Amino acid sequence: MFRILGLLLPALAASEAMAQGVPAKPGRVVVGYPAGGPSDILARTVAQKLGDGTRQQWIVDNRPGASGLIGAELVSKSPADGYTLLVVPATHAVNPSLHRKMPLNLLRDLTHVSLIAEAPFILVVHPSLPVKSVPELAALARKLPGQLNFGAASYGGLPHLAGELFNLMHKVKMIAIPYKGGAPATVDLVAGHVPIMFNSMLASMPHVNSGRLRALGLTSLQRSATLPQMPTVAEQGMPGFDVSGWYGALAPANLPPEVLARLNREIVRGMRDPAVVKRLAADGVEASTSTPDQFAARVKAEMEKWGQVVREAAVKPVS
Repeated sequence: MFRILGLLLPALAASEAMAQGVPAKPGRVVVGYPAGGPSDILARTVAQKLGDGTRQQWIVDNRPGASGLIGAELVSKSPADGYTLLVVPATHAVNPSLHRKMPLNLLRDLTHVSLIAEAPFILVVHPSLPVKSVPELAALARKLPGQLNFGAASYGGLPHLAGELFNLMHKVKMIAIPYKGGAPATVDLVAGHVPIMFNSMLASMPHVNSGRLRALGLTSLQRSATLPQMPTVAEQGMPGFDVSGWYGALAPANLPPEVLARLNREIVRGMRDPAVVKRLAADGVEASTSTPDQFAARVKAEMEKWGQVVREAAVKPVS
């Protein structure tokens, strides 16, 4: 008993110090992906703004591997004292459907702190493809079942599942061609080796503006503030089509309520900073925050949604 108390008391003291605004040690923001990617960039933004708000240093710790699960498992086993956070992309909610053996329960073993950003994808085609709208693409796919390929940045990622959702909703059969990253997929799209892709706005728009790609629509339900003239896929005959590359912050389970409230407050304040909003918008990312309960509900709904898509599209598990 005394040994257990000896282990618990330091964690309790640290969490109380965090809640009272007198941090006892540096914080850590874990990212389950390599440095330089969007998750890492957003994690560094969160770490910087948390540092400003909590008057302490926050260090970004990259733990890539297993679609982010290595980092998620590490955080789930960390002390629930407010000094360890996890930044995840929307693929986080797809993982339970693609991995037969999950090292953690995403809803039970983590505390949802806040949504931090939204990044809709854009449906783009090579100009040689004779379509200029979503209905025209669907009609061509019906005419050529199994003959149209679409590139995907990775197997099982949201750009891949966006194509599978398109197939299911339009009852067509376009074939996914997964790549090892968005960059090589975009190169092949521009070269015409694959004619269709659900891609990030950042990677696509320079080629759309130069005429090397044609944009058909955004994958979010609402139009983007950075591209207000661009229609959504949903408003082109696919109501309910919603694929957003959101990002969020989590912590270990059983985080004390007062610590959770402080972390949520600092993240919301930081992501609403006009300088942060402007910088992210330049990359096609919209700063977007939430309450912990709203974020938890979002993750739960996305797990159910993509689980159904994976099953109905017969997407094979990766492990």
